[in-house]
Amino acid sequence: MATLSLMRFSPPFPPRLLSTNGGVRTSSAPRTFVSFKKLSSSQSLSGFPLILNRNFSSSTPAQNPPSMVVVAAKGYKMKTHKASAKRFRVTGTGKIVRRRAGKQHLLAKKNNKRKLRLSKMHAVNRSDYDNVIGALPYLKVNRNSQ
Repeated sequence: MATLSLMRFSPPFPPRLLSTNGGVRTSSAPRTFVSFKKLSSSQSLSGFPLILNRNFSSSTPAQNPPSMVVVAAKGYKMKTHKASAKRFRVTGTGKIVRRRAGKQHLLAKKNNKRKLRLSKMHAVNRSDYDNVIGALPYLKVNRNSQ
């Protein structure tokens, strides 16, 4: 039979980190840090000790149980579409540019003026900016540039 023993626990991090908005917050009552021994399911998922409200007792009926708010500390990173990253560049003024199509093969029948025109970079149309920025979330684009 598993036994439950309570003991006070001093946290390994400074107390000022407990009052930040990240992590778990309880009501304004004093807090007790508790570690449970000999129960494998008592550990919290994050590795931090469980925070119990000192004024809350299980023997009295709970009128207003302590409210717990879990706040996520970090968001997820957006992924860059690598094929798009190889095709688009940003100029110094913040415009998105791309290469022209038609300069890969069958060049013998194209005149020099046409091949020179196809070699130059071309600005992406403003209607396509949302698609390009969606594929490249960390691109430094000036949306106000003309």
